[in-house]
Amino acid sequence: MCKHDDLLSKNRSGKALLSLPQAAEVMPPQKVADIDSDDIMAITNEGRMLVFPVKELPQLGKGKGNKIINIPAARAKAREELLSQLFVIPKGATVTLHAGKRKLSLKPTDVDNFRGERGRRGSMLPRGLQRVTAIEISTPQEAPETPEE
Repeated sequence: MCKHDDLLSKNRSGKALLSLPQAAEVMPPQKVADIDSDDIMAITNEGRMLVFPVKELPQLGKGKGNKIINIPAARAKAREELLSQLFVIPKGATVTLHAGKRKLSLKPTDVDNFRGERGRRGSMLPRGLQRVTAIEISTPQEAPETPEE
């Protein structure tokens, strides 16, 4: 997590925002709307999911990194297990996980089953839904106001 100003530099050469281990790839950045109430959802390619508050993720300087979900070092180095999905979800949002033709909708109370501390291993998704290919996030709609008479 970084501020927009950390992405900018006066000089082009010699500036690093990210430092990656060998064979690692960069994931697209996610915008955080509210640091105090939003959550981070991390899913590995083996179907482990961890949800924790954004405010648990420290804001570090350029090139520094945070552990989001625990993947054993040997498995990460061999590229057997890696982080495949990472999303910021607003408070009270419903999340739909797609795994091929199957899908699973998780209400906010269902998402709580996958909550844990940052850097933990995470819980396994149900069988048949462990290879998540896409995620849809739908925020709760405001109740329409009724005009007073």
